[in-house]
Amino acid sequence: MGKKYAVDYQVPFYETDVNHNVKLPHLLSLALQVSGLQSLSLGVSDDYIFKTHHLVWIITEYDIEIERLPKYGEKIIIETEPTAYNKLFCYRDFTIYGESGDKIVVIHSVFVLMDYESRKVHQVVDDIVAAYDVEKIKRILRGPKYTALENPEETVYRVRYFDLDLNGHVNNSKYLEWMYDVIDIDFLRRHIPQKINLKFVKEVHYGNDIISRIERDGLISRHEIISSDAVRAQARIEWKEKTD
Repeated sequence: MGKKYAVDYQVPFYETDVNHNVKLPHLLSLALQVSGLQSLSLGVSDDYIFKTHHLVWIITEYDIEIERLPKYGEKIIIETEPTAYNKLFCYRDFTIYGESGDKIVVIHSVFVLMDYESRKVHQVVDDIVAAYDVEKIKRILRGPKYTALENPEETVYRVRYFDLDLNGHVNNSKYLEWMYDVIDIDFLRRHIPQKINLKFVKEVHYGNDIISRIERDGLISRHEIISSDAVRAQARIEWKEKTD
């Protein structure tokens, strides 16, 4: 395990949904902001990495465990900790603590470094990760395997300007929005996610349409984001009924 870093945060109105819970894409973006603040404090900010190595961080995978989601006005703590890295992948956890100090969300994430011009994955630069005081391992920590959807419902979306982030591609939280958008609102009013596995396969760029595909079996939904006839992201979500 590496150095921990935590930030206090109060959930504002504009980041909450009809259930008065924080919007999950916003929570993921906020978690990444906290990791960025840690990197800045350690002298290896995104700006430094880009100017020094012409590299950028991107996310390839999330494994999210949810006890409950933070609520409107709740004061929470977002803690992040790098856990390990190897030749290509860096592993980082985010833990969200509720107002009473209970652990309510845990986000396991996988980062890679990408060359900004070639858009290809770059080997981890030891000098960058040394600042986090994290262990280097040889093994690759693999997530779950995803199978192709057999008879999905499909909805087409246009990639818009504000979907893009600083790295020039679609922000990873947008994929989750596309996946949520194809689920019936009555279901979303009565359920919250309990576990999410989300894998980013290939970038989506401006000017393309995407297809959000879904298959649902009871409290399990499976998702694909397709662009130019290729899978760009896959997810599996386990849902549970709201208790409040």
